[in-house]
Amino acid sequence: MGEYTWGSLMLKTKEHPWAGETIPLTQLETVEIATEESVKKIGGTVGWGAAGAVILGPVGLLAGLLLGGKKKEITFVAKFKDGRKLLAQTDSKTFTKLQAAVF
Repeated sequence: MGEYTWGSLMLKTKEHPWAGETIPLTQLETVEIATEESVKKIGGTVGWGAAGAVILGPVGLLAGLLLGGKKKEITFVAKFKDGRKLLAQTDSKTFTKLQAAVF
């Protein structure tokens, strides 16, 4: 769980499970749309199927049906300069901002 605010990402991490960790966008190395290959790099043999289950689980599927696709969601992979990786989903406007930060 996380959010994008004021040029940084606020992510709940293992080290900061409650308040979250603020990561400046300057710490992003790459941001790309998630593909089967990019997800395999993150999850190893777990791969796309498990990521799909996490991202599009029953609740996600129900939400997608209810929203009717009015807002385009993009699943992406981000790599940080410290080596950490993130598989997440956001709206297209925020994704564009994230990509611009690494351009």
